[in-house]
Amino acid sequence: MPTRLSDSIAITDQFVTRHVGPNATEIQEMLSSLGFSNLDELVKATVPDSIRVKRDLDLPEALSEFETLKELKAIASQNKPFRSFIGMGYHGTITPPVIQRNILENPGWYTQYTPYQAEIAQGRLEALFNFQTMISELTGLEIANSSLLDEGTAAAEAMALASRGNRKNKSVRFLVSHHCHPQTIDVLQTRAEPLGMQVVVADVESTDISDDFVGVLLQYPHSDGSIQDYKALTAEARKHNVTVVFAADLLALTLLEAPGELGADIVVGSSQRFGVPLGFGGPHAGYMSCTDAFKRQIPGRIVGQSVDAQGNPALRLALQTREQHIRREKATSNICTAQVLLAIIAGMYASYHGPEGLKAIALRVHKMTQAVAAAATKLGLELASDTFFDTIRIRTNGKTDAIREAATALAINFRYFENGDIGISLDEATTKEELASIFAALNQGSEPGFALDDLEVGATAVPAGLGRTTPYLTQECFNAYHSETELLRYIFRLQGRDLSLTTSMIPLGSC
Repeated sequence: MPTRLSDSIAITDQFVTRHVGPNATEIQEMLSSLGFSNLDELVKATVPDSIRVKRDLDLPEALSEFETLKELKAIASQNKPFRSFIGMGYHGTITPPVIQRNILENPGWYTQYTPYQAEIAQGRLEALFNFQTMISELTGLEIANSSLLDEGTAAAEAMALASRGNRKNKSVRFLVSHHCHPQTIDVLQTRAEPLGMQVVVADVESTDISDDFVGVLLQYPHSDGSIQDYKALTAEARKHNVTVVFAADLLALTLLEAPGELGADIVVGSSQRFGVPLGFGGPHAGYMSCTDAFKRQIPGRIVGQSVDAQGNPALRLALQTREQHIRREKATSNICTAQVLLAIIAGMYASYHGPEGLKAIALRVHKMTQAVAAAATKLGLELASDTFFDTIRIRTNGKTDAIREAATALAINFRYFENGDIGISLDEATTKEELASIFAALNQGSEPGFALDDLEVGATAVPAGLGRTTPYLTQECFNAYHSETELLRYIFRLQGRDLSLTTSMIPLGSC
């Protein structure tokens, strides 16, 4: 049969042979050992006839990997990338190149699985131990796990932890501040139903905390940017055995008093803005820390430090009885897979910048937010709060539609509240040019008539008495690797203590 010209010039697709292990000979050997002559016989013997498709799939002609990627790029090129200042727990960040190249894009780090076998995962365990230390230090609580899926699911896990860990209060009602991120509230309400709990979303300041609640969730700072002193509320909650959960911004905690100092029992949040790219909304590593009282109930994995038979420091997974692969239906968490790679990136980001570097980033973000607040006021707009860290809420006096149209023309995304207010959240990646665009958008598309240096801002917009006073990140791992060369050597030193797909098959254990 003559070969068609179109067939002879088709791009040969090698995806299957390069990415799928068994070849035709190996497949036949496996079939023979099972007593089948071909895959069709195996399918007939294993898939019930009532659900088996007995016709060819109606699919277009297959494309090669190269052609598929080319088509996907063409589709993606139709997107209109806007600069996002929406906030709500998602922020622009600058991933240090040494971390991007040598961790995020390095198969020596990104192919590892959960470190069930500690003796062949010492490098990864040390990186996760650093992450836990970072979380514990910034939140001001004794125990931290080695990451969860994201902030929303971490909050849901905290609700469950508050319920099972509070032996003096058996209420099924959980109070949630209406200032929490909306996506977090949605996750809590969804998770509460199978747990048999009731989520009550309200203004916590005007709610009687003693009114039969097992726990309360507070956003710090609020989703709209304002900052509230919760010392009195947490003291009242303690009187009535109500577990206090904070959802806190890690970068803000370099300037704000630690939640542990304010009376928090559990703190959750996202580590995304510590060097993890936005990634179209995820994945991002959530975190959780808690007081010592909850250490045997906290979900997720905890890396502990011990000593080996020779007396040298050794790392291991500790308190694993919480996990599903051990306790099955009695496990304290439905989440078994941590965001290990992204947690490691966040921890290395803290090592690269150190405490002073993180504080400098936070101060720059805060100063830029003060500038936007001053510009808004100068343009006749009103601030919803005079306390904030990196996010402000603006009352536009009926100018919302005009500002939104101008922002769209400038390829900018703001947050638009149902009542017409506008939210603007700044981040590490914000530039002076972007600030000028924000000013123009707030002026409904026209040049505002003033420059950045014409604006006057105060020393801080953090409430008096809530400024950070306790030190953080004093350990050597956060103070010894601030140059690219030093961090590069540290990353590869840890990589050498680990096992990944670059060197061997990985024993998965259970997931």
